[in-house]
Amino acid sequence: MHFQWYPGHMTKAKRMMQENIKLIDLVIELVDARIPVSSRNPEIDELGKNKARLILLNKSDLAGDKWNDAWAEYFKEKGYSVLKVNSKKGGGIKSIQGVIQEACKEKIERDRKRGILNRPVRAMVVGIPNVGKSTFINALAGKACTKTGNKPGVTKGKQWIRLNKNVELLDTPGILWPKFEDQTVGLRLAFIGSIKDEILNTEELAMELIRFLKEFYPGTLKEKYQIEEAEDDFSCLQEVAESRHCLVKGSELDTEKAARLLLDDFRNGRLGKITLEFPNDYE
Repeated sequence: MHFQWYPGHMTKAKRMMQENIKLIDLVIELVDARIPVSSRNPEIDELGKNKARLILLNKSDLAGDKWNDAWAEYFKEKGYSVLKVNSKKGGGIKSIQGVIQEACKEKIERDRKRGILNRPVRAMVVGIPNVGKSTFINALAGKACTKTGNKPGVTKGKQWIRLNKNVELLDTPGILWPKFEDQTVGLRLAFIGSIKDEILNTEELAMELIRFLKEFYPGTLKEKYQIEEAEDDFSCLQEVAESRHCLVKGSELDTEKAARLLLDDFRNGRLGKITLEFPNDYE
């Protein structure tokens, strides 16, 4: 399979971020804990190079605990603050305020020495599609958030959200999309649903997932679907179709439907906690 993305609004979103970065103390970057590197936009590092950085391993409940810890360590060694969160269920959200203060302690200390007290930390939230940026902002802001309106130097369409007297978030409507030359990155993004299924061959994608699971999580498919995990990936997909009674025209197996079902089970954590890439892939 070949993955291609046409990010039409990428230039606009990027320009907007470049314009606003000077107002920012901290860049909060959400990544998907199942693919922490593949779900990052490499350009964020260039954009936020002189800023405090916080990486949130979001959807950490869907990834392997051991690998969440390994990835947290990987990013910490590179100088980022890191936190495991699950925005949907609110996991880790209560710790955010403390981590933000810690990540920005040098800036807060600099302000104090200049006699600037109680100036809130301004953070920009970034992330590619489907990493849960909106869910995170809603979970963090809750009902208590007050939109403070446009500040000088901030064009319309972007909102400052005042979380409390210590933190203001810049919610950027445009999202930076990753541009990938590496097809493995495209494949991993397709697995988690960041690329529209309509433009993919679902059966091929499901067979790629089957291949990965058999290698790194053997027994997962057997346990979930009561199948034998056939050596041939397509036969394995047929076994899933049979097990789940995915049929067309009476008795013919509907492997397309089985592929959608398998991908859906994976994306929603019904196959267990699964990490798709590992720190040693990037060493």
